[in-house]
Amino acid sequence: MLTLVGILTIAILLFCIMSKRLSPIVALIIIPVLGAVVALYVVPLCQNGLEAVFPHYTTIPKMVLAGIAQLAPMAAMFVFAIIFFGVVSDAGMFDPIIAKILKVVGTSPKKIIIGTGVLALIAHLDGNGAVTFLITVPAMLPLYDKLGIDKKILAGITALSAGVNFLPWTGPMIRAAGALYVDTYDLFKPLIPAQLCGLAFMVFMGWYWGRKEEKRLGLVGAGNAAGAAEEGSDAITHFAPKELTEEERKLRRPHLFWPNITLVILVILGMVTTKIPPVVIFMVACCVALTLNYRKPAEQSARINAHAKGALMMASTLFAASVFTGIMGESGMLNAMAASAGQYVPDGLSSHIPFIVSLVAMPLSLVFDPDSYYFGIMPVVANIGGFPPIQVAQASLLGQMTTGFPVSPLTPATFLLCSLCGVDLADHQKFCIPILWLASIVMAIGAVLTGVFPI
Repeated sequence: MLTLVGILTIAILLFCIMSKRLSPIVALIIIPVLGAVVALYVVPLCQNGLEAVFPHYTTIPKMVLAGIAQLAPMAAMFVFAIIFFGVVSDAGMFDPIIAKILKVVGTSPKKIIIGTGVLALIAHLDGNGAVTFLITVPAMLPLYDKLGIDKKILAGITALSAGVNFLPWTGPMIRAAGALYVDTYDLFKPLIPAQLCGLAFMVFMGWYWGRKEEKRLGLVGAGNAAGAAEEGSDAITHFAPKELTEEERKLRRPHLFWPNITLVILVILGMVTTKIPPVVIFMVACCVALTLNYRKPAEQSARINAHAKGALMMASTLFAASVFTGIMGESGMLNAMAASAGQYVPDGLSSHIPFIVSLVAMPLSLVFDPDSYYFGIMPVVANIGGFPPIQVAQASLLGQMTTGFPVSPLTPATFLLCSLCGVDLADHQKFCIPILWLASIVMAIGAVLTGVFPI
Protein backbone atom coordinates (compact mmCIF):
# COMPACT_ATOMS: atom_id res chain seq x y z
CA MET A 1 0.00 0.00 0.00
CA LEU A 2 2.90 2.38 0.77
CA THR A 3 4.21 1.78 -2.73
CA LEU A 4 0.89 2.75 -4.31
CA VAL A 5 0.52 5.87 -2.15
CA GLY A 6 4.12 6.86 -2.95
CA ILE A 7 3.61 6.43 -6.70
CA LEU A 8 0.40 8.46 -6.62
CA THR A 9 2.08 11.18 -4.54
CA ILE A 10 4.95 11.56 -7.01
CA ALA A 11 2.65 11.33 -10.03
CA ILE A 12 0.35 14.06 -8.69
CA LEU A 13 3.37 16.18 -7.73
CA LEU A 14 4.83 15.91 -11.24
CA PHE A 15 1.48 16.66 -12.82
CA CYS A 16 0.86 19.74 -10.68
CA ILE A 17 4.34 21.17 -11.28
CA MET A 18 4.66 20.37 -14.98
CA SER A 19 1.13 21.49 -15.83
CA LYS A 20 1.72 24.66 -13.77
CA ARG A 21 -1.41 24.10 -11.76
CA LEU A 22 0.60 24.72 -8.60
CA SER A 23 3.89 26.49 -8.01
CA PRO A 24 6.79 24.16 -7.07
CA ILE A 25 6.83 25.48 -3.50
CA VAL A 26 3.13 24.81 -2.94
CA ALA A 27 3.24 21.41 -4.65
CA LEU A 28 6.32 20.25 -2.74
CA ILE A 29 4.60 20.99 0.59
CA ILE A 30 0.91 20.20 0.07
CA ILE A 31 1.10 17.04 -2.07
CA PRO A 32 3.44 15.01 0.19
CA VAL A 33 1.54 16.11 3.30
CA LEU A 34 -1.69 14.83 1.74
CA GLY A 35 0.11 11.63 0.73
CA ALA A 36 1.30 11.14 4.31
CA VAL A 37 -2.23 11.74 5.61
CA VAL A 38 -3.51 8.98 3.31
CA ALA A 39 -0.68 6.57 4.19
CA LEU A 40 -0.68 7.14 7.95
CA TYR A 41 -4.30 8.03 8.71
CA VAL A 42 -6.77 7.07 5.97
CA VAL A 43 -5.39 3.63 5.12
CA PRO A 44 -4.93 2.51 8.76
CA LEU A 45 -8.38 3.89 9.60
CA CYS A 46 -9.97 1.85 6.83
CA GLN A 47 -8.02 -1.28 7.74
CA ASN A 48 -7.91 -1.27 11.54
CA GLY A 49 -10.12 1.54 12.85
CA LEU A 50 -9.34 4.55 15.04
CA GLU A 51 -6.93 2.72 17.34
CA ALA A 52 -4.48 2.45 14.42
CA VAL A 53 -4.59 6.19 13.77
CA PHE A 54 -3.95 7.79 17.18
CA PRO A 55 -0.27 6.70 17.52
CA HIS A 56 0.57 8.64 14.34
CA TYR A 57 -1.00 12.03 15.08
CA THR A 58 2.41 13.71 15.62
CA THR A 59 4.30 11.73 13.00
CA ILE A 60 3.92 14.05 10.00
CA PRO A 61 5.28 17.14 11.77
CA LYS A 62 8.29 15.09 12.93
CA MET A 63 8.92 13.97 9.34
CA VAL A 64 8.77 17.55 8.11
CA LEU A 65 11.18 18.74 10.80
CA ALA A 66 13.57 15.88 9.99
CA GLY A 67 13.64 16.94 6.35
CA ILE A 68 14.15 20.62 7.22
CA ALA A 69 16.99 19.77 9.60
CA GLN A 70 18.77 17.89 6.81
CA LEU A 71 18.43 20.62 4.19
CA ALA A 72 18.81 23.76 6.32
CA PRO A 73 22.62 24.05 5.86
CA MET A 74 22.21 23.66 2.10
CA ALA A 75 19.55 26.36 1.88
CA ALA A 76 21.71 28.70 3.95
CA MET A 77 24.67 28.02 1.66
CA PHE A 78 22.66 28.93 -1.41
CA VAL A 79 21.43 32.18 0.14
CA PHE A 80 24.94 33.35 1.01
CA ALA A 81 26.35 32.13 -2.33
CA ILE A 82 23.85 34.25 -4.27
CA ILE A 83 24.62 37.32 -2.17
CA PHE A 84 28.40 36.74 -2.41
CA PHE A 85 28.53 36.48 -6.19
CA GLY A 86 26.06 39.32 -6.50
CA VAL A 87 28.28 41.60 -4.42
CA VAL A 88 31.51 40.90 -6.34
CA SER A 89 29.60 41.34 -9.60
CA ASP A 90 28.17 44.67 -8.42
CA ALA A 91 31.70 45.73 -7.51
CA GLY A 92 32.73 45.21 -11.14
CA MET A 93 34.89 42.10 -10.84
CA PHE A 94 33.76 40.90 -14.27
CA ASP A 95 34.39 44.20 -16.08
CA PRO A 96 38.17 43.86 -16.65
CA ILE A 97 37.74 40.20 -17.57
CA ILE A 98 35.20 41.05 -20.27
CA ALA A 99 37.39 43.89 -21.58
CA LYS A 100 40.42 41.58 -21.73
CA ILE A 101 38.53 38.86 -23.59
CA LEU A 102 37.22 41.37 -26.12
CA LYS A 103 40.76 42.63 -26.66
CA VAL A 104 42.29 39.17 -27.09
CA VAL A 105 39.75 37.67 -29.52
CA GLY A 106 40.24 40.38 -32.16
CA THR A 107 38.55 39.41 -35.45
CA SER A 108 39.36 35.68 -35.61
CA PRO A 109 36.15 33.62 -35.57
CA LYS A 110 37.89 30.79 -33.72
CA LYS A 111 39.15 33.14 -31.02
CA ILE A 112 35.83 34.96 -30.82
CA ILE A 113 33.84 31.76 -30.35
CA ILE A 114 36.26 30.23 -27.84
CA GLY A 115 36.44 33.60 -26.06
CA THR A 116 32.65 33.59 -25.83
CA GLY A 117 32.82 30.20 -24.15
CA VAL A 118 35.46 31.39 -21.69
CA LEU A 119 33.43 34.49 -20.84
CA ALA A 120 30.28 32.40 -20.28
CA LEU A 121 32.32 30.03 -18.13
CA ILE A 122 33.43 32.88 -15.87
CA ALA A 123 30.02 34.56 -15.86
CA HIS A 124 28.42 31.30 -14.75
CA LEU A 125 30.43 31.19 -11.53
CA ASP A 126 27.33 32.28 -9.63
CA GLY A 127 25.33 29.41 -11.12
CA ASN A 128 22.64 31.69 -12.55
CA GLY A 129 21.93 30.92 -16.20
CA ALA A 130 20.01 34.12 -16.86
CA VAL A 131 22.83 36.28 -15.47
CA THR A 132 25.36 34.33 -17.55
CA PHE A 133 23.44 35.06 -20.73
CA LEU A 134 22.91 38.73 -19.83
CA ILE A 135 26.66 39.19 -19.30
CA THR A 136 27.94 37.13 -22.23
CA VAL A 137 25.63 37.79 -25.16
CA PRO A 138 25.49 41.63 -25.13
CA ALA A 139 29.29 41.76 -24.77
CA MET A 140 29.98 39.46 -27.72
CA LEU A 141 27.03 40.06 -30.06
CA PRO A 142 28.56 43.14 -31.80
CA LEU A 143 31.56 41.03 -32.88
CA TYR A 144 29.29 38.34 -34.33
CA ASP A 145 27.24 40.97 -36.17
CA LYS A 146 30.29 42.79 -37.53
CA LEU A 147 31.96 39.66 -38.91
CA GLY A 148 28.74 37.90 -39.92
CA ILE A 149 29.25 34.89 -37.66
CA ASP A 150 26.14 32.72 -37.33
CA LYS A 151 24.34 33.78 -34.16
CA LYS A 152 23.19 30.22 -33.55
CA ILE A 153 26.83 29.59 -32.70
CA LEU A 154 26.77 32.46 -30.19
CA ALA A 155 23.79 30.82 -28.48
CA GLY A 156 25.36 27.37 -28.85
CA ILE A 157 28.78 28.09 -27.34
CA THR A 158 27.22 30.12 -24.51
CA ALA A 159 24.78 27.30 -23.74
CA LEU A 160 27.52 24.67 -23.94
CA SER A 161 29.88 26.56 -21.64
CA ALA A 162 27.20 27.24 -19.04
CA GLY A 163 25.91 23.67 -19.30
CA VAL A 164 29.19 21.90 -18.52
CA ASN A 165 29.99 24.35 -15.69
CA PHE A 166 28.03 22.78 -12.83
CA LEU A 167 29.41 23.83 -9.45
CA PRO A 168 28.65 22.90 -5.82
CA TRP A 169 26.39 25.92 -5.33
CA THR A 170 24.37 25.62 -8.55
CA GLY A 171 20.71 24.63 -8.53
CA PRO A 172 20.97 21.04 -9.86
CA MET A 173 23.87 20.23 -7.49
CA ILE A 174 21.98 21.61 -4.50
CA ARG A 175 18.84 19.70 -5.43
CA ALA A 176 20.70 16.42 -6.01
CA ALA A 177 22.55 16.71 -2.71
CA GLY A 178 19.40 17.68 -0.85
CA ALA A 179 17.30 14.87 -2.29
CA LEU A 180 19.76 12.21 -1.11
CA TYR A 181 21.05 14.01 2.00
CA VAL A 182 24.66 13.93 0.81
CA ASP A 183 27.28 16.66 1.04
CA THR A 184 27.94 18.70 -2.08
CA TYR A 185 31.67 18.11 -1.55
CA ASP A 186 31.24 14.33 -1.84
CA LEU A 187 28.95 14.80 -4.82
CA PHE A 188 31.08 17.28 -6.76
CA LYS A 189 34.73 16.35 -6.21
CA PRO A 190 34.64 12.98 -8.07
CA LEU A 191 32.99 14.75 -11.03
CA ILE A 192 35.83 17.26 -11.55
CA PRO A 193 37.68 15.11 -14.15
CA ALA A 194 34.41 14.55 -16.03
CA GLN A 195 33.73 18.27 -15.95
CA LEU A 196 37.22 18.96 -17.33
CA CYS A 197 36.33 16.62 -20.21
CA GLY A 198 33.23 18.74 -20.80
CA LEU A 199 35.24 21.95 -20.76
CA ALA A 200 37.75 20.49 -23.22
CA PHE A 201 34.85 19.52 -25.46
CA MET A 202 33.54 23.10 -25.25
CA VAL A 203 36.91 24.46 -26.42
CA PHE A 204 37.04 21.90 -29.22
CA MET A 205 33.55 22.84 -30.41
CA GLY A 206 34.55 26.52 -30.31
CA TRP A 207 37.54 25.72 -32.53
CA TYR A 208 35.40 23.53 -34.83
CA TRP A 209 32.64 26.11 -35.23
CA GLY A 210 35.22 28.85 -35.72
CA ARG A 211 36.97 26.88 -38.43
CA LYS A 212 33.67 26.31 -40.23
CA GLU A 213 32.80 30.00 -40.05
CA GLU A 214 36.23 31.00 -41.37
CA LYS A 215 35.63 28.81 -44.42
CA ARG A 216 32.09 30.08 -44.89
CA LEU A 217 33.18 33.71 -44.61
CA GLY A 218 36.28 33.23 -46.75
CA LEU A 219 38.68 34.02 -43.93
CA VAL A 220 40.84 30.89 -44.12
CA GLY A 221 44.64 31.05 -43.93
CA ALA A 222 46.36 34.13 -45.25
CA GLY A 223 43.04 35.53 -46.33
CA ASN A 224 41.95 35.73 -42.73
CA ALA A 225 43.87 38.88 -41.89
CA ALA A 226 43.43 40.40 -45.34
CA GLY A 227 39.74 39.66 -45.51
CA ALA A 228 39.09 41.03 -42.04
CA ALA A 229 41.51 43.96 -42.18
CA GLU A 230 39.21 46.60 -43.60
CA GLU A 231 36.03 45.35 -42.02
CA GLY A 232 37.32 44.51 -38.55
CA SER A 233 40.63 46.24 -38.03
CA ASP A 234 39.16 48.50 -35.38
CA ALA A 235 37.35 45.71 -33.58
CA ILE A 236 39.81 45.57 -30.72
CA THR A 237 39.33 49.20 -29.83
CA HIS A 238 35.79 49.64 -31.07
CA PHE A 239 34.11 46.91 -29.06
CA ALA A 240 33.94 47.46 -25.33
CA PRO A 241 31.74 46.29 -22.48
CA LYS A 242 28.29 47.87 -22.41
CA GLU A 243 27.93 51.40 -21.07
CA LEU A 244 27.20 51.42 -17.35
CA THR A 245 24.28 53.25 -15.86
CA GLU A 246 24.89 55.93 -13.25
CA GLU A 247 23.72 53.57 -10.49
CA GLU A 248 26.05 50.81 -11.70
CA ARG A 249 29.02 53.19 -11.80
CA LYS A 250 28.43 54.15 -8.17
CA LEU A 251 28.59 50.50 -7.17
CA ARG A 252 31.80 49.72 -9.06
CA ARG A 253 35.04 49.26 -7.13
CA PRO A 254 37.66 48.86 -9.90
CA HIS A 255 40.58 49.33 -7.48
CA LEU A 256 39.43 46.20 -5.62
CA PHE A 257 39.51 43.85 -8.62
CA TRP A 258 42.45 41.77 -7.37
CA PRO A 259 41.17 41.40 -3.80
CA ASN A 260 37.78 40.33 -5.17
CA ILE A 261 39.16 37.83 -7.68
CA THR A 262 41.48 36.44 -5.00
CA LEU A 263 38.50 36.00 -2.69
CA VAL A 264 36.54 34.13 -5.37
CA ILE A 265 39.50 31.82 -6.06
CA LEU A 266 39.89 31.10 -2.34
CA VAL A 267 36.18 30.26 -2.10
CA ILE A 268 36.39 27.83 -5.02
CA LEU A 269 39.56 26.22 -3.66
CA GLY A 270 37.93 25.92 -0.25
CA MET A 271 34.91 24.17 -1.79
CA VAL A 272 37.02 21.75 -3.84
CA THR A 273 40.04 20.97 -1.66
CA THR A 274 38.75 21.10 1.92
CA LYS A 275 35.93 19.56 3.90
CA ILE A 276 34.95 22.84 5.51
CA PRO A 277 31.14 22.97 5.30
CA PRO A 278 30.19 25.04 2.21
CA VAL A 279 27.74 27.12 4.22
CA VAL A 280 30.57 28.28 6.48
CA ILE A 281 32.77 29.18 3.50
CA PHE A 282 30.07 31.29 1.87
CA MET A 283 28.93 32.95 5.08
CA VAL A 284 32.47 34.12 5.83
CA ALA A 285 33.19 35.02 2.19
CA CYS A 286 29.94 37.00 1.95
CA CYS A 287 30.84 39.04 5.03
CA VAL A 288 34.36 39.67 3.69
CA ALA A 289 33.04 40.74 0.28
CA LEU A 290 30.50 43.13 1.79
CA THR A 291 33.03 44.67 4.17
CA LEU A 292 35.72 44.91 1.52
CA ASN A 293 33.59 46.60 -1.14
CA TYR A 294 30.95 48.49 0.82
CA ARG A 295 32.11 49.80 4.18
CA LYS A 296 28.95 51.58 5.30
CA PRO A 297 26.21 49.45 6.92
CA ALA A 298 23.58 51.15 4.74
CA GLU A 299 25.48 50.15 1.58
CA GLN A 300 25.82 46.57 2.82
CA SER A 301 22.11 46.38 3.56
CA ALA A 302 21.29 47.75 0.12
CA ARG A 303 23.42 45.05 -1.57
CA ILE A 304 21.79 42.31 0.49
CA ASN A 305 18.33 43.64 -0.38
CA ALA A 306 19.25 43.83 -4.07
CA HIS A 307 19.91 40.09 -4.20
CA ALA A 308 17.38 38.98 -1.60
CA LYS A 309 14.66 38.06 -4.09
CA GLY A 310 16.68 35.38 -5.86
CA ALA A 311 18.10 34.06 -2.59
CA LEU A 312 14.70 33.86 -0.92
CA MET A 313 13.08 32.12 -3.88
CA MET A 314 15.69 29.37 -4.01
CA ALA A 315 15.82 28.94 -0.23
CA SER A 316 12.02 28.70 -0.11
CA THR A 317 12.08 26.01 -2.79
CA LEU A 318 14.69 24.03 -0.88
CA PHE A 319 12.77 24.23 2.39
CA ALA A 320 9.62 23.17 0.55
CA ALA A 321 11.57 20.28 -0.97
CA SER A 322 12.69 19.27 2.52
CA VAL A 323 9.04 18.64 3.38
CA PHE A 324 8.77 16.31 0.40
CA THR A 325 12.05 14.45 1.01
CA GLY A 326 11.41 14.22 4.74
CA ILE A 327 7.94 12.71 4.34
CA MET A 328 8.87 10.38 1.47
CA GLY A 329 11.92 9.08 3.31
CA GLU A 330 10.67 8.93 6.90
CA SER A 331 7.31 7.39 5.97
CA GLY A 332 8.92 4.50 4.13
CA MET A 333 7.22 5.34 0.83
CA LEU A 334 10.52 5.90 -0.95
CA ASN A 335 12.00 2.58 0.17
CA ALA A 336 8.78 0.77 -0.68
CA MET A 337 8.76 2.17 -4.22
CA ALA A 338 12.44 1.44 -4.73
CA ALA A 339 12.01 -2.13 -3.49
CA SER A 340 9.06 -2.67 -5.82
CA ALA A 341 10.94 -1.20 -8.78
CA GLY A 342 14.00 -3.30 -7.95
CA GLN A 343 11.97 -6.48 -8.42
CA TYR A 344 11.61 -5.68 -12.12
CA VAL A 345 15.28 -4.82 -12.72
CA PRO A 346 17.40 -7.83 -13.75
CA ASP A 347 20.29 -8.47 -11.35
CA GLY A 348 22.85 -8.04 -14.13
CA LEU A 349 21.45 -4.65 -15.13
CA SER A 350 21.19 -2.90 -11.76
CA SER A 351 24.88 -1.95 -11.55
CA HIS A 352 24.63 -0.28 -14.98
CA ILE A 353 21.76 2.03 -14.00
CA PRO A 354 23.97 5.06 -13.16
CA PHE A 355 25.63 4.90 -16.59
CA ILE A 356 22.25 4.54 -18.29
CA VAL A 357 21.00 7.56 -16.35
CA SER A 358 24.04 9.57 -17.46
CA LEU A 359 23.20 8.86 -21.11
CA VAL A 360 19.57 9.96 -20.86
CA ALA A 361 19.94 12.75 -18.26
CA MET A 362 20.28 15.55 -20.81
CA PRO A 363 17.12 14.79 -22.87
CA LEU A 364 15.21 14.31 -19.61
CA SER A 365 15.64 18.08 -19.19
CA LEU A 366 13.14 18.51 -22.02
CA VAL A 367 10.53 16.55 -20.05
CA PHE A 368 11.16 17.21 -16.35
CA ASP A 369 11.91 20.50 -14.63
CA PRO A 370 14.67 20.29 -11.98
CA ASP A 371 12.33 20.09 -8.99
CA SER A 372 10.27 17.29 -10.52
CA TYR A 373 13.30 15.26 -11.51
CA TYR A 374 15.65 15.70 -8.56
CA PHE A 375 13.00 15.49 -5.85
CA GLY A 376 10.54 13.15 -7.56
CA ILE A 377 12.25 10.80 -10.03
CA MET A 378 15.89 10.58 -8.97
CA PRO A 379 15.43 9.40 -5.36
CA VAL A 380 13.35 6.43 -6.51
CA VAL A 381 15.94 5.39 -9.10
CA ALA A 382 18.79 5.97 -6.63
CA ASN A 383 17.30 3.60 -4.08
CA ILE A 384 16.63 0.66 -6.39
CA GLY A 385 19.74 -1.09 -5.08
CA GLY A 386 22.82 -2.71 -6.55
CA PHE A 387 24.84 0.53 -6.53
CA PRO A 388 25.52 3.48 -4.19
CA PRO A 389 22.66 6.01 -4.48
CA ILE A 390 25.13 8.89 -4.90
CA GLN A 391 26.13 7.47 -8.30
CA VAL A 392 22.67 8.20 -9.72
CA ALA A 393 22.91 11.78 -8.46
CA GLN A 394 26.32 12.17 -10.08
CA ALA A 395 25.08 10.63 -13.33
CA SER A 396 22.08 12.94 -13.34
CA LEU A 397 24.29 16.02 -12.93
CA LEU A 398 26.02 15.24 -16.22
CA GLY A 399 22.92 16.30 -18.11
CA GLN A 400 19.68 16.92 -16.24
CA MET A 401 19.27 20.70 -16.18
CA THR A 402 23.04 21.17 -16.57
CA THR A 403 23.79 20.66 -20.25
CA GLY A 404 20.03 20.41 -20.68
CA PHE A 405 18.84 23.68 -19.15
CA PRO A 406 19.84 26.06 -22.03
CA VAL A 407 17.57 24.20 -24.48
CA SER A 408 14.74 23.14 -22.19
CA PRO A 409 11.38 24.84 -22.76
CA LEU A 410 10.82 24.42 -19.02
CA THR A 411 13.42 27.07 -18.11
CA PRO A 412 12.90 30.80 -18.76
CA ALA A 413 16.66 31.19 -19.34
CA THR A 414 16.28 29.31 -22.64
CA PHE A 415 13.92 31.94 -24.00
CA LEU A 416 16.14 34.72 -22.68
CA LEU A 417 19.15 33.28 -24.53
CA CYS A 418 17.20 32.97 -27.79
CA SER A 419 15.86 36.51 -27.42
CA LEU A 420 19.28 38.04 -26.72
CA CYS A 421 20.86 36.24 -29.68
CA GLY A 422 17.93 36.85 -32.03
CA VAL A 423 17.57 33.12 -32.71
CA ASP A 424 14.30 31.21 -33.08
CA LEU A 425 13.72 28.63 -30.33
CA ALA A 426 13.21 25.78 -32.81
CA ASP A 427 16.44 26.66 -34.65
CA HIS A 428 18.29 26.94 -31.34
CA GLN A 429 17.09 23.53 -30.17
CA LYS A 430 17.79 21.87 -33.50
CA PHE A 431 21.33 23.28 -33.51
CA CYS A 432 22.20 22.79 -29.84
CA ILE A 433 20.46 19.64 -28.59
CA PRO A 434 22.77 17.17 -30.42
CA ILE A 435 25.88 19.06 -29.26
CA LEU A 436 24.75 19.39 -25.64
CA TRP A 437 23.75 15.72 -25.58
CA LEU A 438 27.16 14.80 -26.98
CA ALA A 439 28.80 16.91 -24.26
CA SER A 440 26.83 14.97 -21.67
CA ILE A 441 27.99 11.68 -23.19
CA VAL A 442 31.62 12.89 -23.26
CA MET A 443 31.40 13.71 -19.55
CA ALA A 444 29.74 10.34 -18.86
CA ILE A 445 32.65 8.56 -20.53
CA GLY A 446 35.03 10.68 -18.46
CA ALA A 447 33.16 9.68 -15.30
CA VAL A 448 33.40 6.00 -16.23
CA LEU A 449 37.12 6.23 -16.99
CA THR A 450 37.80 7.94 -13.64
CA GLY A 451 35.75 5.42 -11.67
CA VAL A 452 32.79 7.60 -10.64
CA PHE A 453 30.43 4.82 -11.73
CA PRO A 454 30.82 1.63 -13.82
CA ILE A 455 29.77 1.27 -17.41
